[in-house]
Amino acid sequence: MKPLEVVCAIIIDNTGNFLACQRGKKSNLAGKWEFPGGKIEPGETKEYALKREILEELEVSISNLKPLKTVFHQYPNFKIALSPYLCQINSSKPPNPTEHAAIRWVNTIQATTLDWAEADLPIIKQLK
Repeated sequence: MKPLEVVCAIIIDNTGNFLACQRGKKSNLAGKWEFPGGKIEPGETKEYALKREILEELEVSISNLKPLKTVFHQYPNFKIALSPYLCQINSSKPPNPTEHAAIRWVNTIQATTLDWAEADLPIIKQLK
């Protein structure tokens, strides 16, 4: 089975905290925390897909994308290849979650108290 190609943003603020997003009740993995992002559509680059997803999910634009190590994870019903990028928000406008139940700025210690989607856990280890 070919993995689902997914990108995610580790959005860092000026204090070094990063944005965690809680999945909505109607979504797959409902209630789990994750880094925002989504599927790469046919013909998109990873960077373009990530900028599109963040604009759709949080109504902000991002820049200074720096790739981290891709995570491969097998969920019970599907496999993903998750490509994370460190980045920053372009403006002073705060993120507005359009799809997530909640968002929170956290540091690596606070992040350990959240119930993360399994594929996102190796990314948190990379951030430490």
